[in-house]
Amino acid sequence: MARIDRIRPEGLVHSPAFSHVAVVPPGATTIYIGGQNGVDDTGAVVGDDIAVQSARALDNAEVALAAAGAALADVIQWTVLIVDGADLGAGYGTIATRLASDEPALVTAARVAGLGVPGALVEISAVAAVFR
Repeated sequence: MARIDRIRPEGLVHSPAFSHVAVVPPGATTIYIGGQNGVDDTGAVVGDDIAVQSARALDNAEVALAAAGAALADVIQWTVLIVDGADLGAGYGTIATRLASDEPALVTAARVAGLGVPGALVEISAVAAVFR
């Protein structure tokens, strides 16, 4: 079976939290997960703590991935948006251990002025690929 090749080239920083390049071979099904916030199933924000919201946003992304027949390990690219002023270390630190692997996904993280969900401190989206 073909596999996604996640590359961490020499000359670029080496981290267990992310890779720099991903090559998806022909035959993979691509799955896009829209921005997930730290909200419950009614859409209510789960609190005002970045760590709690980050954990819930990743849980929500995991539910969305499963609905498409994928898992965290199938993610090629994560995008993590954290509201300016929120503790990046606490927010990203909460999810980093769940994202780390021998072949981690690519990660883009950015600080933003605000998000579409009032009170949300983090939003996580993903691109995954699976072979069916």
